[in-house]
Amino acid sequence: MGYASKSPWLIHYDGSSCNGCDIEVLDSLMPLYDLERFGIINTGNPKHADIFLVTGSVNHQNINVVKHIYEQMMEPKVVVACGICACTGGVFRDCYNIIGGVDKAIPVDVYAPGCAVRPETIIDAVLKAVEILDEKAKRLAAGEDPATISKPMPETPSAPVDESKVVTGAAPAAPAKNEQPAAATKQTNE
Repeated sequence: MGYASKSPWLIHYDGSSCNGCDIEVLDSLMPLYDLERFGIINTGNPKHADIFLVTGSVNHQNINVVKHIYEQMMEPKVVVACGICACTGGVFRDCYNIIGGVDKAIPVDVYAPGCAVRPETIIDAVLKAVEILDEKAKRLAAGEDPATISKPMPETPSAPVDESKVVTGAAPAAPAKNEQPAAATKQTNE
């Protein structure tokens, strides 16, 4: 059985969020950024998906939905947490119904922080997910048990985010507060 990641399919799910990251996911699929140029196809069926891209945090109402989508995906599969809410619970983490980031429900392979996450970061994260997908496919082809490829979740809350799984996009540095753009000139009264 062979596997090629030349055209992996992606399924997107929005948990509890403000929808800012969802807009950026859509932006990454538009012609300006064009995630599909890498052969990545957006699908609505978890049984066809290789990459599970989650925006928003996990709460008591959607945790079973997140787990169910993940369980329907075939091996090999990867999970990308997009946006700070999906990574840690974000600005909603102290709300009464929020459990935390996606890693409280399912194993996460790539973290793409940001509020809202930039399209460049989403693309970098998905491309990193494709690399991980290839590695998991090799392990699966070598006869490794699918249950060991995607680690089961620990019973205790997860440890801090593993820095090697964090992807940062090429975001321009924001000017400091009250800083004038470089092209602006200071006017003097003479």
